[in-house]
Amino acid sequence: MRASAPESPSQALLSRQGDTIAAIEAARAAIAPHRYGRATYLAVNIAILTFLLAPIVIVVVFALNPTPFIQFPPVGISLRWFAKFFAARDFMHALGFSLEVAVLTTVCATVLGASAALAIARGNMPGARLVVATMLSPLMLPAILTGLALFQAYVLLDVGRPLWGLVAGHTLLTIPYVVRTTLAVLHHFDLRLEEAARNLGASPARTFFEVTLPLVKPGVLAGAIFAFIVSFDQFPVSLFLVSPGSETLPIVLFNYLKFDLDGTIGAASVVSILLAFLVVVALDRTVGLRAYVKL
Repeated sequence: MRASAPESPSQALLSRQGDTIAAIEAARAAIAPHRYGRATYLAVNIAILTFLLAPIVIVVVFALNPTPFIQFPPVGISLRWFAKFFAARDFMHALGFSLEVAVLTTVCATVLGASAALAIARGNMPGARLVVATMLSPLMLPAILTGLALFQAYVLLDVGRPLWGLVAGHTLLTIPYVVRTTLAVLHHFDLRLEEAARNLGASPARTFFEVTLPLVKPGVLAGAIFAFIVSFDQFPVSLFLVSPGSETLPIVLFNYLKFDLDGTIGAASVVSILLAFLVVVALDRTVGLRAYVKL
């Protein structure tokens, strides 16, 4: 058989160029679906964020619009509704009362929820899953039914509608948030750290406050933030448990809507949003949330 002629340098160069072009085309074909998938992922996330933030934008526009009704495009910017909100005695009393209830609820829910989560994670109790389900059950029941049930219980006990009853109702609804977030942190907790502290002579109390608590602090703080926000904006339970003259801000706003609808409602909503934001910022400044969560 006749031996094939060797390739010339130009043919070899063309062959290598052809292989390179083919490799580039294959790489482009492999990257193209990834690019389309990333673009679709970003588009979906932007659409979700827009859907979530659009009501807030509408509320802010309503609060800053000088007209007593929602108008697009807005005719100007005015703070008249904020001035009306802060000048109204009923609104200010309700705002202060809501803050008082929210702070008391946050303290109670944080202490009880974190303690319950620690007992569930460390107690080796039988039926731990059933206990967790019971602790989280208030989230499954409509809040308005919870408020009605608590109202009937207070009537049967003949205790009226005191402040502690309202705080108890809010605490019942907010404990699941603290339990869930604390359990999530305890799930990845390294018990050897506590054992090392005990072996070095630390008492159980000192081990808890200097080892356990700092490590579970992210979950506890996250639950506390949820508890404050949920309590401050709680309407169904408060509807049944507030007493005349001691009404929370959502109840006062609901009663205000029965007779009037103007930018004061938007101003009150913006104040509520800013308060929730300030709570997060204050915790970040005091305990350093950025050390635990990448914002």
